[in-house]
Amino acid sequence: MKSNKIIIAAVLAGLFSVNAMAADLITKEEAKEKGYTSLGVVTTSNEYTAPSDAREELAKLADEKGGKYFVIIAAQEKKKITATAEVFK
Repeated sequence: MKSNKIIIAAVLAGLFSVNAMAADLITKEEAKEKGYTSLGVVTTSNEYTAPSDAREELAKLADEKGGKYFVIIAAQEKKKITATAEVFK
């Protein structure tokens, strides 16, 4: 029983630490005002069930590109959600 509690605590800690490392969504104005450096763009077009899924994927892609922040610059929803974001550090 005690080992189950330890495992659950470790899993929860891992979930929160992953979210803490994710790139943050900001506005274009904030990026300009704070003088963040652009690292380029990322695009996702998987078959998501919600816009928040696409946002999470963009955050992951921004992380992989080395960014701390991202600005969604385009989004479209038809049969699937497609989104593009500019990544900043």
